[in-house]
Amino acid sequence: MQNRQKALNLLGLSQKAGKLVSGFEVVSMGVKAAKVKLVILAQDSQTDTSKKITNLAQKYEVSVISEFNSTEISQAIGKKRKVLGITDIGFCKALLQKINEGV
Repeated sequence: MQNRQKALNLLGLSQKAGKLVSGFEVVSMGVKAAKVKLVILAQDSQTDTSKKITNLAQKYEVSVISEFNSTEISQAIGKKRKVLGITDIGFCKALLQKINEGV
């Protein structure tokens, strides 16, 4: 299995484990409350959304990755979303490791 698919599977697992929040508002609140450890932003998000979430994440020192498009993200978690937030450090490390290996 490719690293890209493994990374997407991790998103689905984190969703099932309750360690993932989705949607702009919920992720924004999670970042502000220091609950979100990593933000996943779809490559095809609107410029305004991308700018807002990126600026917020920088302010609160949360990493943002934009490796996937909204279709991939939506299929991985079973909901139509463009912004995700992972709240568990273990899932963050595993996902970043897969991305660093090449997706």
